[in-house]
Amino acid sequence: MAEERFEQPRDEELEELRRRKLEELQKRAELERQAQIAAAQRRAALKKILTPGALARLDNIRIVRPELAEALEQQLIALASSGRVKIPIDEDALKEILEAIYSQTRKEYRFRL
Repeated sequence: MAEERFEQPRDEELEELRRRKLEELQKRAELERQAQIAAAQRRAALKKILTPGALARLDNIRIVRPELAEALEQQLIALASSGRVKIPIDEDALKEILEAIYSQTRKEYRFRL
């Protein structure tokens, strides 16, 4: 009889652990799905905002500097939604915006001798 008492809580604990793990996996899957939806919406907005050449340049930037590409995407969407930039943005205009963002985010190192 003593063995049955120990077995039952162990089964309940195991079941609780399984339930928690399943909930964690479901939450992770939901967050991943939401991130994919947000990325798809950003991509659709960028396709409306940018010319094909500018979009290709943004994709190239994303390969080399993903954090810069993300900042640039946010800036482009904000500029377009507020009407502060003429749509569609071509490569030259994208270069100008990129230059402004890059100068703000670039770290400058100075060495003293």
